[in-house]
Amino acid sequence: MKNNYWAKTIRTFTSVLPVSKSRAGGCARCGKCCSLPNKCFFLGVQKDGNAYCTIHSIRPLNCRKYPRTGKELLTKDTCGFRFN
Repeated sequence: MKNNYWAKTIRTFTSVLPVSKSRAGGCARCGKCCSLPNKCFFLGVQKDGNAYCTIHSIRPLNCRKYPRTGKELLTKDTCGFRFN
């Protein structure tokens, strides 16, 4: 869990950097990234189990750009993004 706090701190500071050009795919709406290291207050879950952001249009850069690089991808098992 401690590593997730450090990773989130790094993601926050590097969120001003561009997203890797090798990133492909899209959000799978699993909500796993919104629970690193703690569940986000703005994470909503629909009846069908799909996650959504209640402040999607104004969400922070580190949320908009997750995962920015392959190294930042902590939710490989469920995330719809991948890196070529």
